Amino acid sequence: MTLQIVGSGLGRTGTMSLKLALEKLLGGRCYHMLEVGAEGHVDAWHQAAKGNPPDWTEFFDGWSAVVDWPAAGFWRQIAAAFPDALVLHSERDDTATWQRSAHATILDAESHAGRSEFIEMWDAVAALTFDGSWSDPAVTGPGYERHNAEVRATVPPERLVLYRPGDGWEPLCEALDVPIPDEPYPHVNTTEKFLEGRRRRAEEARKAGESEDADATGA
Repeated sequence: MTLQIVGSGLGRTGTMSLKLALEKLLGGRCYHMLEVGAEGHVDAWHQAAKGNPPDWTEFFDGWSAVVDWPAAGFWRQIAAAFPDALVLHSERDDTATWQRSAHATILDAESHAGRSEFIEMWDAVAALTFDGSWSDPAVTGPGYERHNAEVRATVPPERLVLYRPGDGWEPLCEALDVPIPDEPYPHVNTTEKFLEGRRRRAEEARKAGESEDADATGA
């Protein structure tokens, strides 16, 4: 199995829904930020951001697609390593919409609290897109627009698939030449669901801390 889709769209452009959709259409796994920790790849991406990338063909062996950060920061390299893969570029309707979603979730420092190894990797990866602090809207807006413009100007039209959240199955199925599934397009990881999950994890961590304190004091 080899990559058939290289996602160039930044996070918060419907990438989690795209992951599920592509897994359905391709019948294989789609790499996403979720896999970074699960696969033990934090250091590999950190090294890549410092100029020491892995052999991408080996790294993505067994994967049928990749979307979201951190791969979106290396879309040129990955697309070059898989010249037959389509480049799927997802983006929001406008910069302000993307910023509202991103800064409420993945570009909010609270989302990365207590994850020192991950945040070091994330700082290095984000620097590939943003010229300055990734939590500063004055920086992220121009970075987002610059990234989108570079993809559109660089990828040959016959290889580029443009996608916006809400487009559904049709653009993907047309590009991959596969039938449209007889089921609704997945719609997951909305801002509300992201924040709900973060609150749940924080509450679980708080309770775990109270339990450890109680055990230590014999309460």
